[in-house]
Amino acid sequence: MRLAFVTSLLPTGRPDTGFEIANAAVIAALRDAGCDLTLFGILRPGETPDPRHRSVVLDHAVIENAVAGAGRKLRWLADSFARGLPVIAAKLAPFEARLMQAMEDAGPFDACVVNSAPVAAAFPALFRRWPCLLVAHNVEHASARENAGTAGGLSRPLYAREARLLQRAEESALRDSRFVFCLSEEDRRMFGGAIADKSAVFPLLAPDAPEAPKADPIFDIGLIGTWTWQPNLVGLKWFLGEVATRLPADVAVGVAGRLPPGLGAPPPQIRLLGRVPDAAAFVASCRVMALTSRTGSGIQLKTIETFQMGKPAVATRSSIRGFSDLPTNCLVADDADRFAAALVKLVNDVKSERTTPGDGQAFVSRQREGMRIAVQAGLAALRASA
Repeated sequence: MRLAFVTSLLPTGRPDTGFEIANAAVIAALRDAGCDLTLFGILRPGETPDPRHRSVVLDHAVIENAVAGAGRKLRWLADSFARGLPVIAAKLAPFEARLMQAMEDAGPFDACVVNSAPVAAAFPALFRRWPCLLVAHNVEHASARENAGTAGGLSRPLYAREARLLQRAEESALRDSRFVFCLSEEDRRMFGGAIADKSAVFPLLAPDAPEAPKADPIFDIGLIGTWTWQPNLVGLKWFLGEVATRLPADVAVGVAGRLPPGLGAPPPQIRLLGRVPDAAAFVASCRVMALTSRTGSGIQLKTIETFQMGKPAVATRSSIRGFSDLPTNCLVADDADRFAAALVKLVNDVKSERTTPGDGQAFVSRQREGMRIAVQAGLAALRASA
């Protein structure tokens, strides 16, 4: 099948955020099934598309809150009110005419993969022109509602408004799609029975993820993630404010990943590293990984990478949503006391070699088989509609 893959940001190289890793997994699985893909989307200013893909660049533009100034954010908000769209969809909506023309020029296509409900809300013409498969990265409105619950001041009603608009966008996208990929069974259930017969759980792997290289440990505990994303930030603040204070002073902690401004000084045994050039090398430098998600939907990509690399870990229940079969070297705890105690136990077990890294191969095999089954079901639905 010839498929158009419509996304917000085009891939540019090795994926390092959860969204990028999920995109790479879906693209790779569709290609493995024999699909001919052309990607359409935006690029950040100064970037070039990944040469491994056939990509059509709609524009070079800033569309991420983390790198936007206050004036740009206010313009996005005003556009959201004017269009009656979620803010993330309002950023993309001005490109719809350009997208449709680019797809006509690059086509013909048998069907379209729409990469998230906000993309669907920004480009409703896609559903009138082609049979569409929706990739539901998470339950967007539920995440926005959780953000509203933790936000203060003016942010609270804005998040609540975003949640209402995202719920409407999701309901429309789910209704109009011929098939839906959900990233966890929990998300699939939250979307309701309307998609029961036209959806599948698409389990994820980090594409081309290497085994953790051999390295002498620098940190006892490691955290890695895109901390500018609000649900991830909630977990990081919980760790810094409640878990880290319960750890012994000689336990060294490294935090890798993009950090928001104004986070404040961490406890003395914690190093905030920012983005690291090699995520696998960072993970290898840690004895134990801390998986700290407290909110959000979808699948935690840092959990997948940890399991895939066989690294010992302590995880909250939110961090392991979507996984029923956990590695034996993963401990689960939700309150700060138990989480800190589990980390200390696992660090000591690793030091004494009572717990060792696994090879992750059983996990990888299960995920790949689930991906193959989901892709077969999705493509069958598109072929029946084309």
